[in-house]
Amino acid sequence: MKNDIPLFLLNTPSSHPPKRGGGKINISYIDKSIESFAGILKESYIQWESASKTGFFHELDTRIKVVFWLFLIVIISLKKELLPELGIFITVFTLVVLSRINLVKFYKKIFLLGFIFGFLISFPSSLNVITHGEVLFPIITLSKPYDFWGYHIPEVIGFTGEGFSVVAMLTLRVLNSLSISFLILYTTPFPEIIKALKVLKVPDTFLIIISLAYKYIFIFARIVVDMHLAKKNRLVSAVKSAEARNWVAGRIAFIFRKTQLKCDDVFKAMVGRGFSGKIKLYQYQKIMGRDWIVGFFLFTLGLLFLWV
Repeated sequence: MKNDIPLFLLNTPSSHPPKRGGGKINISYIDKSIESFAGILKESYIQWESASKTGFFHELDTRIKVVFWLFLIVIISLKKELLPELGIFITVFTLVVLSRINLVKFYKKIFLLGFIFGFLISFPSSLNVITHGEVLFPIITLSKPYDFWGYHIPEVIGFTGEGFSVVAMLTLRVLNSLSISFLILYTTPFPEIIKALKVLKVPDTFLIIISLAYKYIFIFARIVVDMHLAKKNRLVSAVKSAEARNWVAGRIAFIFRKTQLKCDDVFKAMVGRGFSGKIKLYQYQKIMGRDWIVGFFLFTLGLLFLWV
């Protein structure tokens, strides 16, 4: 009688377990980019969650917070001494602590952005070829000074004390601006910020653009994440680099087209519901006595920094 059992069922399995490879798992640039998009969504939910908690700055009236925010940004831009900038940094740090915000998560992003857009960008200005002064740490010694297209290159090139002061000033400005901005965002729901800006007579067109951009950047980021996950679920093996680039280019074109269609649909829906181009606010609650006291203290502190 002929045996109809397949041969692979008759073979005795090996007693030795299969060897595992010791190589590293390569993560494609698409996965890294999608993780960044997912991080945007995560940060948005963290912001909404932290803004609803109770704390010193959470309970303060939004109009006072926004005015203080703009006032402090102006002071940070005007001051040219290190001492007031350090005082502003300590003040914002104290407000963060009183608001019971996680210091590690809060300052991790601030220091990273401050290092990139504050320290790295301004670091070349510490050289004497840009900021003149006494050389503290020489780097290169030339045979003689040179004049190149009306620009003087000294014989000794190095770091100056005046240059370090410029770098420290610009870095502190960036850190202080980011700190107070993130403090407002972490302690205030976004609709409340829009209401406060409306009360301060900010044009409605500007507020509409901010509101729609803030909302739909998360929607389209979520669409990108869903498209990537749908593609990965239909794959068995890794995608070649050329195919990945073609897929990214196609998705960019798709998102661009979808954005245009979404804008048209949203505008038609707004017009169909009677939108006239103006933002209407219902009755805004009165500022409490506690908010007036805290606001007076904060603005007095800002005037002190402006005067120093």
